[in-house]
Amino acid sequence: MILRMSTLFVRTLREDPADAEVPSHRLLVRAGYIRRAGPGLYSWLPLGLRVLRNIERIVREEMDGMGAQELQFPALLPREPYEASGRWTEYGDGIFRLKDRKQGDYLLGPTHEEMFTLAVKDLYSSYKDLPVWLYQIQTKYRDEARPRAGLLRGREFIMKDSYSFDTTDEGLDASYAAHREAYIRTFDRLGFEYVIVKATAGAMGGSKSEEFLARADNGEDTYVRCTHCDYAANVEAVEVAAPQPVAYDGVPAAHAEQTPDTPTIETLVDHLNEKFPRDDRPWHAGDTLKNVLVVLKHPDGTREPLAIGLPGDREVDEKRLGGQLEPTEVVAFEEKDFAANPALVKGYIGPGALGEKNASGIRYVVDPRVVEGTRWVTGADVDGSHVIDLVAGRDFTPDGTIEAAEVRAGDPCPRCFDTDGGTLETARGIEMGHIFQLGRKYADALDLRVLDENGKLVTVTMGSYGIGVSRAVAAIAENTHDELGLVWPREVAPADVHLVATGKDQAVFEAAAALAENLHGQGLTVLYDDRQKVSPGVKFKDAELLGVPTIVVVGKGLADGVVEVKDRATAERTDVALDEVPDHVVRVVRG
Repeated sequence: MILRMSTLFVRTLREDPADAEVPSHRLLVRAGYIRRAGPGLYSWLPLGLRVLRNIERIVREEMDGMGAQELQFPALLPREPYEASGRWTEYGDGIFRLKDRKQGDYLLGPTHEEMFTLAVKDLYSSYKDLPVWLYQIQTKYRDEARPRAGLLRGREFIMKDSYSFDTTDEGLDASYAAHREAYIRTFDRLGFEYVIVKATAGAMGGSKSEEFLARADNGEDTYVRCTHCDYAANVEAVEVAAPQPVAYDGVPAAHAEQTPDTPTIETLVDHLNEKFPRDDRPWHAGDTLKNVLVVLKHPDGTREPLAIGLPGDREVDEKRLGGQLEPTEVVAFEEKDFAANPALVKGYIGPGALGEKNASGIRYVVDPRVVEGTRWVTGADVDGSHVIDLVAGRDFTPDGTIEAAEVRAGDPCPRCFDTDGGTLETARGIEMGHIFQLGRKYADALDLRVLDENGKLVTVTMGSYGIGVSRAVAAIAENTHDELGLVWPREVAPADVHLVATGKDQAVFEAAAALAENLHGQGLTVLYDDRQKVSPGVKFKDAELLGVPTIVVVGKGLADGVVEVKDRATAERTDVALDEVPDHVVRVVRG
């Protein structure tokens, strides 16, 4: 195929779009790959659609190659299956709901677990039919509160979702492993750096869970890696290595002290070191127990206050907290909530006012580091007063634990901290794929059962495996661009060759046109810049911006019988004799 720039539906821009926050958004709009249609909504222009289709092709080839079968469900879905699974309520404001002319309830599909489950239930009834792996590449819709970053966080996006169906847990393990290997092959072909990390299943439910993250300094996801072992996890899935209980026989009784004007951890530590100095060392923020209040907004609309106790040198990681509580939404504890709980004294809240058996009756959960025997300085529930030597397990008992504190570089590795002394280092990435074992959650909800080899009904167990197809366009752009523009990996590029004819000499355009036809005849896709009234400088800038991996320039060198072949990624240039160009380019493109 030959795509001629003189007629191609594309306009490149020299200025960044005003709403662009990340490089992929900026470059994809400037290069004419996508165009904003509304908040979180983008139209795919011809070059962008070619990249998208190439990614779909790679995903489809690997899914088909592993033995999965493609189908497609509607994007417009009835309420009933989601009511049965509980997600009509659980999704809350996160989905687009609508009514038809008969006032029937529908939604635009955010994901399709229920539909896959019902399809298998309708057609299969015996263990002999399983395992089966089904997938689709489908448009999804989620009512993002704050769509941002172009294709990375939108309200409409294209996703590959697949599901495995087995009768045993061992079968699920095998299906999971097969999908994991297919994902590795897929992401290797997409041509960007990625890492596989432990993850949480979130609102989807399930057990074993891993994410494939594209490395990106401005990615939304933070993950950690151990400096000694192969441990890697999204921070939402990190399980803090809790210390062993501590003996507290010799610890003095808890005593309240006046600590006026110390509503913050910093002011409290300064006051303690001045008025109540320790014999062994100065007080640190980590010696204090900070109690943070939030409100849980449940999918059914009910609100529940929650108190979180954590060491004072840590902050609550909102994303980490939200990941522990999905599908419940976490919102701020407001003045009206304080007014409804007079036992709470802002700035001086302690365990004495918290817990289901205490004054406020607010559920109180703590960081895993708050183990039996640990000593703390914390609020005394009186304005201007703190308690010193408050011992967990002796003086207060929380209602449970929660993984909500920030994870920091240098923290001990949860896996090898007690052997090799491994510590964590942090990095950022973009979620590109997520695989997890759903188990029997949806099969139970929708009564998906088959007869086993003994003629008994057994509930099917499921795995879920997603790839962000449209997001991959942005993730690749984030991972491979340079200061000049996009730099597409060859398998996903919109064309094999970007052929540029420069100057005003008609012989140049005739030679370039003949070369375009020759390359097309050998099965290559050619993006041919045949514009005759556009300067060479503009054409070169467009070629760098558009990011096709091989650039061929027919220009003034033609007088000496040579054509320039440039590698977009390395900027390496080679002069090639005109009659040798087709074979040379084909070798470059096909490796």
